[in-house]
Amino acid sequence: MPNPCNVLMLYPLFTAESFWSFGESCKLMGVRRPAAPLGLITVAAMLPKDWTVRLIDCNTAPFGDEDLAWADVVFTGGMLSQQVDTLRLIELCRAAGKPVVVGGPDPTSSPHIYERADFQVLGEAEGVIEEFIAAWDSGARSGVFTAPKFQADVTKTPVPRFDLLKFEDYLYLGVQYSRGCPFTCEFCDIIELYGRVPRTKTTEQMFVELETLYQMGYRGHLDFVDDNFIGNKKSLRQFLPKLAEWQRAHGYPFELSTEASVNLADDPELLELMGAANFFGIFVGIESPDPATLVAMRKKQNTRRNIAESIHKIYAAGMLVTAGFIVGFDSEKVAMADAMVDFIEEAAIPVCMVGLLYALPNTQLTRRLAREGRLHPGHDLTPKVGADQCMGGINFDPVRPLRDILRDYKTVLERVYSPAAYASRIDRLMTLLDRSKQRDQLAEGDIRARIGAMETVHRVVTAIPEARGPLWQTFMNCAKRDTSSARIAVQMIAAYAHLGPFSRKVIDAIDARLAALDDETVTPPVTIDATAARHLA
Repeated sequence: MPNPCNVLMLYPLFTAESFWSFGESCKLMGVRRPAAPLGLITVAAMLPKDWTVRLIDCNTAPFGDEDLAWADVVFTGGMLSQQVDTLRLIELCRAAGKPVVVGGPDPTSSPHIYERADFQVLGEAEGVIEEFIAAWDSGARSGVFTAPKFQADVTKTPVPRFDLLKFEDYLYLGVQYSRGCPFTCEFCDIIELYGRVPRTKTTEQMFVELETLYQMGYRGHLDFVDDNFIGNKKSLRQFLPKLAEWQRAHGYPFELSTEASVNLADDPELLELMGAANFFGIFVGIESPDPATLVAMRKKQNTRRNIAESIHKIYAAGMLVTAGFIVGFDSEKVAMADAMVDFIEEAAIPVCMVGLLYALPNTQLTRRLAREGRLHPGHDLTPKVGADQCMGGINFDPVRPLRDILRDYKTVLERVYSPAAYASRIDRLMTLLDRSKQRDQLAEGDIRARIGAMETVHRVVTAIPEARGPLWQTFMNCAKRDTSSARIAVQMIAAYAHLGPFSRKVIDAIDARLAALDDETVTPPVTIDATAARHLA
């Protein structure tokens, strides 16, 4: 007979501020973090009903000795950017004599780093959690449990324990419809963790999750955290019309966002369906405007189109685009900085997540660099003092001189995040964005309605005086056009409260790296072997 168990779930601190952390923007909106820990609350729902679960997000609240004293076992783990704090939590638990279970993407990719944990639960929890529970109930107090790869049946995934969250701590909440991505991007670990055949939940499952959040009173931004929302188009075409129907019937309680590949723009039907379901934002991984670089990184799907025109098609469907870009690929040309900036301006993408290439554990890129002898020692360890891929990227010996890569990266950041350039892109975006198919107003209770448009802009330009003229002018331009346009523009302006100062921090860090390079002895350039040469060909 299983025994009741007290489970303390600790969501680790993110090591470094990053473009994704939106720290100042969260402060502006009166919240602590952008997103809630969906993975842990999903695992919590898989545990026996007579187990008592507490969740503490270390990014939003402290925990003390009394929390550890209460627990029979601690669950923790997360992403690479949480590695340092996960290891700290493991040692705290060991010192307190509490068994600790670690899981999540980084432990799955680099289990050797987490050997001090009593238990490792690796891979997708649905495929292995029952094995762990049975071992725990039988008295085991250590072990490694590994799920079969890519076999978890997400149609059996329970409704996440949303009741463990404090909604007021977060800018938005997340749900998941599918896992996996059909593409083969060399630098990406998604296909290594979740496979290339996207698996989807049932429509009925999704509506139980949405109804749960609705009945709990949540209103506002809801993110579908899928690796590629359009990875399984057949299932999506069946789901989206019903999602639009559910939204209408409930008075549009949620404004939706997600991540999708840029070939979404090739499908007018999907764009129409997503607009009708009240999607307002899409993250797209663009990485580089250079076709040769896209081919080399195995992102060929981005080479079959004019990417700027594709982005404009998404705007015409009423959804803004935030985009990811990477600097540091072997095949980059000397003029890559100008090309990237020109593309960002042409496409009119205000929020650009520009980072240095980072060889993630357990990816095709990392395996290739290892074969070529180019990985740095400790490439899979996160620095103890915060550094994400913006400040600490290029954890390998590049073919291009590192100094050139860093200078190009600095140039991109300086130009795209100058107040005038950022404001101008918002202005142009709003001339391209057709919001006629989406809900005009935020739902009552949406946290983003806490402060008005004028107050938001005022707070941002007060904190960043050099942005005052450009941002006020852009806001006034958008307000003259239509109220929906102005509301989206204000969200972009609020994002600059973080993006502007953070880009400056990154530039300063890059300057420090460049200065350190100037102090080093000049070393010969990297030579590449035949295998690498074929890859670049």
